[in-house]
Amino acid sequence: MPELKIIDVQESVFANKDRIAGETRRKLHDQGTFLVNLMASPGAGKTCTLLRTFRELRDELRIGVMEADIDAQVDADRMQAEGMRTIQVHTGGACAMDAVMTRDALREFHTEDLDLLFLENVGNLVCPAEEDVGSSARVVILSVPEGDDKPEKYPLMFRVADVVLINKIDAMEYFDFDRERAIRNIRLRNPEAEIIFLSAKTGEGFDAWIRWLRQAVQSWQYNA
Repeated sequence: MPELKIIDVQESVFANKDRIAGETRRKLHDQGTFLVNLMASPGAGKTCTLLRTFRELRDELRIGVMEADIDAQVDADRMQAEGMRTIQVHTGGACAMDAVMTRDALREFHTEDLDLLFLENVGNLVCPAEEDVGSSARVVILSVPEGDDKPEKYPLMFRVADVVLINKIDAMEYFDFDRERAIRNIRLRNPEAEIIFLSAKTGEGFDAWIRWLRQAVQSWQYNA
């Protein structure tokens, strides 16, 4: 009998996605566009964080956002009303953007004249961590009401993060959230991640986030 041939389809799919993600990252780097893959649970404050970030930087950087949702366009409407260049991406039921979806959305968006581009990913702490979309940086928002144990429950999300924003610190006194325990839980998974405590509502701590973004974009463009 002839030898049975086994094809690892999953390995092939992952390899193709990795290739596309790499191509996207190189293209964005060449044109000087810094892409942030913003990930968080529903309700953690992604949209509010983006709106305040845009208001802080709109006069010095050209900023755009890709809103990824399974359906609807509520967040995209808010961004557009604020004056931010916006595109809505419907994932067709997929729980996160992947490299192919991101590449195709970027083709429609024409990012050559943007300094900073956000991908507001679908809200959850599982699927988005598994996909390399070709971003320049991965940023995770952990909100105080979610608890300081989330890095233990969803380790991959915090392992891949370049920055962890701990949002809603204005509500710290109302929840059982231990600041030092949160830092320790993140550091056990990712010793290199930048950890920034802030409130998208009040603006407290936002200067550190804006400073990180400025430096990241400048470095990206300087080395392009």
